[in-house]
Amino acid sequence: MNNSAYYELYRRSSVGMALTDALDDLISEGRIDPQLAMKILANFDRSITEVLSDRVKANLSFKGHLDTYRFCDEVWTFLIKDVTFKLQNATHVSTDKVKIVSCNSKKPGEA
Repeated sequence: MNNSAYYELYRRSSVGMALTDALDDLISEGRIDPQLAMKILANFDRSITEVLSDRVKANLSFKGHLDTYRFCDEVWTFLIKDVTFKLQNATHVSTDKVKIVSCNSKKPGEA
């Protein structure tokens, strides 16, 4: 599949930011070309999407107050306030606000 078919949203995760910073350093030191860095990031987008889809099986539930929602370019974004998460082991975690970004999980061409 073409690498452009994967969302870039995991680039803003801590591991994605660390990869981006490392690539920026390598580019500024002249050790790699920017084109190679873009290929690495595209491979990261594909790999993280596939690994999370195949290997993460945990579930949780949450309650909160929906503050804002939007749907743009096939991506849902929800901003929720006063959120309580209930994990599988019955642990509860609370936070003031959370942003949830939801993208279509089907690959292009899938029914």
